[in-house]
Amino acid sequence: MASATPTSGQDLIRAESLSKFYGDFTAIRDVSFGVPAGSVTAFLGPNGAGKSTTMKILTGFLAPSEGRAFIGGFDVETDRIAASQILGYLPENGPLYPDMTPQSYLRYIGSIRDLSGAALRNALDRVAMSCRIDEVWHKPIRKLSKGFRQRVGLAQALLHDPQVLILDEPTAGLDPNQIQLVRDLIRSLVRPQDGVLAKTVLLSTHILQEVEAIADRVVLVSEGRLKFSGTPKELAGGSTIEARFKELTKGIAA
Repeated sequence: MASATPTSGQDLIRAESLSKFYGDFTAIRDVSFGVPAGSVTAFLGPNGAGKSTTMKILTGFLAPSEGRAFIGGFDVETDRIAASQILGYLPENGPLYPDMTPQSYLRYIGSIRDLSGAALRNALDRVAMSCRIDEVWHKPIRKLSKGFRQRVGLAQALLHDPQVLILDEPTAGLDPNQIQLVRDLIRSLVRPQDGVLAKTVLLSTHILQEVEAIADRVVLVSEGRLKFSGTPKELAGGSTIEARFKELTKGIAA
């Protein structure tokens, strides 16, 4: 399996002048940022800002009209397979097979990832425990709550123990207890333990509390353009994250 060896300060996710056009409509224009190894970076912006479009380009699901995207140093367009081997992706409202159980679904995902035998069994045990889905392991996915379905989605992203995770609105639609569980899981992912790789995480959100709760860095887009890249403290400046968000996204000025 292809791998990258991150060093301190290295960007494991990098967007270089990404643009996406649909005829006369511009989804994103000239978006550039990096996500350092071992960090949790919140990709922030209002609905329709271009977050999902950017994430789909970073994961290879969309081709950019202009610019380049890199995962672990691999160009997503020219080295997509190598990039995908070190990437776990949770799309917004990610598709699940409702007639499968978490166990059968994740076994299927494991086979796609070339996991088998003891390696697959160990991976299944690991994600069942870390995502806390063992209690619904044999229950049809169609009967699971939104929170459990989201955790199954996270489990598939984590199954092959990737270095890089891209999560699109991972707490959307969850209740406060479920949100806290997902946040705790994301925090734990950047800390290496028991031989599991430390993760580099980019998660999109429009929930400002998410930034304060779990993010080391923030990338903010509005109307398809990059407005800010830095730490939460730098974003707040002498004000608050909420006030600066409104200012940068043309809401009520700070």
